[in-house]
Order: sequence, then C-alpha cells, then structure tokens
Amino acid sequence: MFSLIAPLFQRLYDETGLNFIIFYDRYEYDRFVSGIAISLQLIFWSILLSLVIGVLGAWVQTSRSRLLRGVVNGYIQLFRNTPPLIQLLFFYFGLGAFTPQVDMGGYYEPLISSFAWAILSLGIFGGAFNVEIFRSGIEAVPKSTAEAAESLCFSRWQTYAYITLPLAFRISLPALTNNLVSLAKTTSLAYVISVPEMTYTLNQVWSDNINVPEMMLVLFLFYVIIVSLIAAGLHWLEKRLALPGYGR
Repeated sequence: MFSLIAPLFQRLYDETGLNFIIFYDRYEYDRFVSGIAISLQLIFWSILLSLVIGVLGAWVQTSRSRLLRGVVNGYIQLFRNTPPLIQLLFFYFGLGAFTPQVDMGGYYEPLISSFAWAILSLGIFGGAFNVEIFRSGIEAVPKSTAEAAESLCFSRWQTYAYITLPLAFRISLPALTNNLVSLAKTTSLAYVISVPEMTYTLNQVWSDNINVPEMMLVLFLFYVIIVSLIAAGLHWLEKRLALPGYGR
C-alpha cells in the first residue's frame, strides 16, 4: 500500500507544496497507521464497556433494593453532569496518582496505562447514558410479557436476559445509536492524557513538519469516515431488529 501511494504524494508535495508527509515518508506513515489502530481499539473497547455498564445498570435499576437503585442513580447523575474531559483528567491524574507502579528494570511505569484509563473513563461516561437508555427500553416492554415468562417458571434473571433485555435493546436502538456515535467522537479527547491515537499522532506530525492544514484535513476525514461507518452499521441493525408496532 505504502509503495503505491508514496510516489503520488511525493509528487504532489514537489509540485504544489501540499505536504501529506504521512503518505510518502515511511516513518510518518508507520506512525499514522499506529494512530489509526489505537483510535479504533479505543472506540471499540469504550463502546463495549459502556454497553456492559448500561445492561448491568439497567438490571440493577429493576432491583427491589433501594440502596442498589440509589447507588446507580448517583452514578448516573455524577457522570452525566460532568464534562468527559474533566473525567479523563480526574481518572488519569487523580486516581492514577494512587495506583501502584511497576518496576521495568531501572524505571517505573504505572500499572494502568493512559490507554486503559481512557477506556475506563470514556466507558463509564458513556455507560451512564446507556443505563438510562436501556431503562427506558425496559419500561416500554409490556408487563404482560414478563408475566408470561414468569408463568413459564423463568427466574428473574432469565426473564431479564432472555425476554426483557432483547426486546428493550430493540426498542432502545435509536437512542442507543445516538449515544454510541457521540461516544465514538468523544474518544478523540484521549489525546489530553497522551494516548497516541489519531489526534495526538497527527499533532506530533504537524508539530514536526509544520503542515497543520493538511493534517487537520486528514484528521477531519478520518472521523467523518469512522463515525459514518458506525452510524450506518447501527442504523442497519436498527432496521433489521425493528419491532412491529414500535416506531414506523
């Protein structure tokens, strides 16, 4: 791939001065590809963690325990009402200061890396919204459906896992799509704690080569493409799983 595009972008630079160095310099190209890989991993794991938190949190909200419901409601209010950037800084610099470090043979590294802190912070942030999204979906499931499952001797967890949650997931998909797309875009904030994702990587490239407009264009197009693909995939899933009688 690199050998095919490198001559084209080298010629573009020589003839026009447009410096897309990440496409014709091997070192910058490798750094660019690494940034793409880390951004995609960050998006995937953050979304996955937020979904797990959303499912479990919605389950706890159906609990008979007022204490458990109160803990989940407190979590929702705390993380929905603070900016994700502040949460990233709090997790990395605040909680990170109390985590142990590992001796790497002459120097120490944190037990939890900046990448892991970013996943935890963004996943917890997105999960706070997903809990409410799944809760609203659960409440939209007719009570007669759960009662029918109970009449078949399903336990409370089996009713939730096999009956209520699948139906709630389908009902919640439009709102869930909006939140997951928003979370995918929010992952770009991870650059503030030095996660070498796309924003951080291209910032280093334009700092070294003074080609800010070109790298900003690449960064813009990267997120347009990735977020559009995620949105298209979720909209396709929404249509495939649509329930008759709900929505259109």
